[in-house]
Amino acid sequence: MDRINELFSKKKHDILSIYFCAGAPKADNTAEVIILLEKNGVDMIEIGIPFSDPLADGPVIQNASCQALRNGMTLTGLFAQLEGIRNTVSIPLILMGYLNPIMQYGTDSFFESCHHTGIDGVIIPDLPFAEYMQFVKPVAEKYGIKVIMLITPETSEKRIRLIDDNTNGFIYMVSSAAVTGEQKDFDTQKQEYFKRIEDMNLRNPRMIGFGISNRRTYKAAAAHAAGCIIGSRFVILLNEENGNTDSAIERLKRDLEKE
Repeated sequence: MDRINELFSKKKHDILSIYFCAGAPKADNTAEVIILLEKNGVDMIEIGIPFSDPLADGPVIQNASCQALRNGMTLTGLFAQLEGIRNTVSIPLILMGYLNPIMQYGTDSFFESCHHTGIDGVIIPDLPFAEYMQFVKPVAEKYGIKVIMLITPETSEKRIRLIDDNTNGFIYMVSSAAVTGEQKDFDTQKQEYFKRIEDMNLRNPRMIGFGISNRRTYKAAAAHAAGCIIGSRFVILLNEENGNTDSAIERLKRDLEKE
């Protein structure tokens, strides 16, 4: 069984996935951040591929991406930093990035490098579903890499079921149609959306992301999905702690525990 499906098979609730942008705030500590996140009990990690025009991301992740690019981070450099990561890390690792850098790298070469370095899945927010089906899915399957698709409150039931039927691993539920960023609470409308998708009884488990930064948002999301994805809040803390992952994740856990 692959690492992603094994995780969701063994742990049905309260899965914690953390996002950070490779190359920010430091240029060369991608592997260190991953290793320390696993040691601190994180279940799954999303590694951001820096890009100059991250449309789905808010100011926090946009700034981290720009910082990483200034630090010289490239997709080639990222794969170099991931070399040998599976000698020490066993949890699922997912790359999250936009289509442009992947196409420049070469789609086949990208998925081959993912396979070589032990990446389990990829999230490409601006990948159209039709292009996924026609061009990306066959290549990803050749190398055993899962392509995780996103849904929003505006995604139709027909499209959600199409995604559920043609992907494997989990579905990334975006909490709102807005960009990434912290929120203090999830309103009734968002919670109704969480419940509506839960009641669809999809084949794939679901993870909820965008806006989760405290106990209230974490609990509201976790009640209707297998777990939560936290990005912006951790990126802020990692930057404030000058790349000290232990301190950043300790502060994040306090944020998720306090009322």
